[in-house]
Amino acid sequence: MANKQKYYVVWNGRKKGVFSTWKECEQQVSGFDKARYKSFENEEEAMLAFSAGAPQRGAFSVKKPVLKNTNTRPIMTSISVDAACAGNPGIMEYQGVETSTGKRIFHGGPYPEGTNNIGEFLAIVHGLSYLKKYNFSLPVYTDSKTAIAWVKKKKANTKIEPSAKNAELLELVKRAETWLQNNSWSNPILKWETADWGEIPADFGRK
Repeated sequence: MANKQKYYVVWNGRKKGVFSTWKECEQQVSGFDKARYKSFENEEEAMLAFSAGAPQRGAFSVKKPVLKNTNTRPIMTSISVDAACAGNPGIMEYQGVETSTGKRIFHGGPYPEGTNNIGEFLAIVHGLSYLKKYNFSLPVYTDSKTAIAWVKKKKANTKIEPSAKNAELLELVKRAETWLQNNSWSNPILKWETADWGEIPADFGRK
């Protein structure tokens, strides 16, 4: 019988974040002075614990957070992404921000003859590549179920017709698909619960 999946929170180590294997966690804390870390039974508990910060005492004496409803609040130590499109297809742009502050981290566009789904997809991939580049083990929030599904399949299932106007955009989609196929990441891609939390911090405010 396979061992049950565990998740490891590193509050203080060579690299902070949530890791899905002990090997990754050990690389951050082994021999690191005043390392703070702990294992959790599931990803939700680990992400909440990381967001809450290191406990006052030794990490291995901390109690697990009680999860009555994982959708009661977002994890603020994260990034949020969103897209805006004027028409379908239409002029599209996307961005990524710090969830806690709304500060813009990256921006793409505007691109002609795009769609909102394409923008949401590119935003997630851009976010993942950004976090991987800087070794940040943070979650990515999006309010698009479609984009999450495309990223999981590593394929943008768009029906948009290629044209001279959207050639650059569709080339970006191909590059994003290639990146997904050639890279791995540990960052959770989480659904932003708009009904409970309001508009995602990366929203362009054009509704």
